Amino acid sequence: DGGGEDESYEPNVSFKPIVQLSAVEVKTGEEDENVLFCERGKLYRFDSEANQMKERGIGEMKILQHKTTNLFRILMRREQVLKLCANHQITSQMDLKPHQGSENAYVWSAMDFAEGEAKHETLCVKFKSSEVAKRFVQQFNEAKQANAST
Repeated sequence: DGGGEDESYEPNVSFKPIVQLSAVEVKTGEEDENVLFCERGKLYRFDSEANQMKERGIGEMKILQHKTTNLFRILMRREQVLKLCANHQITSQMDLKPHQGSENAYVWSAMDFAEGEAKHETLCVKFKSSEVAKRFVQQFNEAKQANAST
């Protein structure tokens, strides 16, 4: 006999939560907006101190239109953590330019609110293909024109 233990013994253990959590409705702020463009991309911001572009995040780049005000904005959240990395209105003064050396990337400047406070940023988004980038440019320019007349 190997120690007198019954091999068929199964302990009756139950784990119960210490605290009961109720379901909480999470609001993203996008509930009153229509998604006009949504594609995965990589966002960069220009760091003037280092004089170079630095990665800000990878996620879904969206162009949204508010259902009541009809204003357009760019919104991007980092994948998995869902932290904002771009959040600004598209204005008639914004200029979208191709990034040198790539037909998949475009650069623009905006007063961005991703960090909570307004900050003037030069941003660049890079998509997986030039077709996706062209659709972004087309939607951006349509939003720019529409916001100019609002």
